[in-house]
Formats: sequence, C-alpha cells, structure tokens
Amino acid sequence: MFTGLIETVGQIAAIEKGGGDWRVTVQSSLPIGEIKLGDSIAVSGACLTVVAMGEARFTVEVSQESIDKTAFDTLAVGQPVNLERALSVNGRLDGHIVQGHVDAVGRVESITPEGRSIAIWFRVPGDIGRYIIPKGSIAIDGVSLTVNQVADGEDATRFSVNIIPHTQHKTTLAELMAGKRVNIETDLLGRYVERLLRRAPGCAAGEKSSGITEAFLRKNGFA
Repeated sequence: MFTGLIETVGQIAAIEKGGGDWRVTVQSSLPIGEIKLGDSIAVSGACLTVVAMGEARFTVEVSQESIDKTAFDTLAVGQPVNLERALSVNGRLDGHIVQGHVDAVGRVESITPEGRSIAIWFRVPGDIGRYIIPKGSIAIDGVSLTVNQVADGEDATRFSVNIIPHTQHKTTLAELMAGKRVNIETDLLGRYVERLLRRAPGCAAGEKSSGITEAFLRKNGFA
C-alpha cells in the first residue's frame, strides 16, 4: 500500500525487453540500504517488485499485463519517474490509500497557469468516471491529488486538478503537456462502496441501481 506522496523522482537507466516481460533499472536517490529484494516500489503509480539492486539504482520487473494496462508502453531511457516505497506499518497516511494498481490510462487535455499553481484537465475512459467525484482523491502517475471539477460525457469523463508549486517541484507532473498519457488510479474506497451497494438487498445481479433503502441504511447503522 502507498500514500501517493512521492519520495523522489528517479530516472530510467535501462530497459531490457524479452519474453514478454521487461526488466527496468531506475536510478534514484532512495536509500538503497533500506531496500530489499522483493520490496514493492510504486513507479509512476504502478506497484512493481525489486529484483536487483546496485549503487544508487534498483531493477524491477514489469509484466506484460502491466505494460498493457499502463502508460509504460512508451517508457524510455532517461525518462523521469515518480517513486514511492510501500507504506510501513508505523508510517503516516498523509495522502490517501493508493494500491499501485492502475485502473486506466488517461490523457492530458489542457494545462492552464492559475497563479503559482497550474490547473490540468484530464480525459479518462467513461467506465471509470463514476469513481471520480469533486473533492475526491485520485492518483495520477502515483501522485495523490484532489479532484476539482468533473464533466461526464457519453464515452469519456473529464476532470481537473490543481498542481501546487511544491508538487510541481517534487514530482514529474510539472513536465506534463497536452496529449501526454498518464497512469490513473481511482479511490479504492469508492470501488468498495459500489461493490457493497450492488450487493444490497433489492439490487439484482448486474443491476446498476444502488438498492439504498431506509431499511438498508438502518441495518448498516446509517440511520
């Protein structure tokens, strides 16, 4: 589990492609002495496993599934990436719960300066739009952000976030440009709530209505 608070920005040092999977080496300032083989590190929002380490660098394996489901298909040597180690048991959850499981690849629509911040609009597939709400949390390339506005369309959802100066300096988001593809992970809690409501009494299998009734709310302690 991660928080969406980036520890450092690394750089892709090498990519070995073969057998469908990739081995990607990342140069970083993370304390290598605190990283073990098998540890999980979120690389621009995707949870990957450390399989080798060297001086100021580590190597992760990227499965074909991850390549297909993320923006990693355009990964290149020299590209900067956001890095976060898994949350420790005694760590602070200052962002939001991030699994490192990318839900979809989004695309930057527009970038507009707003004072010292920048406002960015993204477009994502419509099937994940229901998990994106104003003032809710979302992870973009592994960065925990707050959604400002949401606009639903027939086959896509658009939403905006504001990137404050601190986030611009500490992540790769300041380097985004219109058309750039990014890894998107929606809020885990929203997906759990949807699952719960779809299994509520009175909601048939596959039915999209919430099934919320006064009796249901009372039974679950909400009324």
